[in-house]
Amino acid sequence: MMTVHEVSRLTGVSIRALHHYDRIGLFRPARVTEAGYRLYDDGDLERLQCILLFKELQFPLKDIKEILGSSAFDRDRALDQQITLLEMKKEHLENLIDLARKMKMTGVKNLSFEAFDTKKMDEYARQAKAFWGQTPEYREFEEKSKGRTVEENNRISAGMMEIFREFGGMKESDPAGQAAQEQVKKLQDYITEHFYTCSEKILLSLGQMYAGGGSMTENINRAGGKGTAEFAYRAIEIYCH
Repeated sequence: MMTVHEVSRLTGVSIRALHHYDRIGLFRPARVTEAGYRLYDDGDLERLQCILLFKELQFPLKDIKEILGSSAFDRDRALDQQITLLEMKKEHLENLIDLARKMKMTGVKNLSFEAFDTKKMDEYARQAKAFWGQTPEYREFEEKSKGRTVEENNRISAGMMEIFREFGGMKESDPAGQAAQEQVKKLQDYITEHFYTCSEKILLSLGQMYAGGGSMTENINRAGGKGTAEFAYRAIEIYCH
C-alpha cells in the first residue's frame, strides 16, 4: 500500500490533484486509516494510469469518470489508442528536432512549416474522443445507428462519399458560390438525418477534420479528386461564418 505522498512522488500527480480526484469520486484510495490517511494499492495505481491516459487525450475529468465506470470500457483498446497517439507525438517531436538542427547548420533557407503541422495528431485525438465520448451527439448517433444492417451502413457511407464526389465536381469554382454553399447545406442535412444533429459548430469542426491530412482527407480526395477535402472545408468555413 502507498500513501498519497508516495503516489504523488511516483506519478508526478500533485497531492492536491489526488485529493480532488478523491472528492469527485474519480480516484479513491483502497483504504482510509482511522487517522484519515489515504492508502492506495496496485489496482488504484492501474486506474490512475487510465485516468492519465484519458487526460492525455484531453478528456474532462467528468467524462473520464463516466468512461471508467462504464461496462463498455475496454482497457486494451484505450491503451492501443494511447500508444498510437504517443507514437504520433514522438514523430512530431523528431521532425521539430530535425528542423532545428537544419536551421542551426544552414540558417533559415527552407521556409517549410510542415514540421509544425499537428493536424493528423489532432484528428486522431478527436476520433479517440468520439469513440469514448458521451456527448449528446454521440448518444444520438448510437440511437440512430442501433439495429442498422451492414448493408444499410454501407449505403449511408456511400451516400456521404457521393456528396464529396459532387464537391469534387465543383472544386474549381468559388467556395462561396451558390452551388458550393447549397452543397454544404446538403452535407449538413445528410449528417443530421443519418448520424446526429449537425450544428454549424459541429459542421465547422468536421470541416477541419476533412482537411486535416489524415485518412479522412485521403478518402474524401479519393471520392472527389485531389483538393476536394480542402475545397469542402473552405466552403464549410464560409457557410458557418
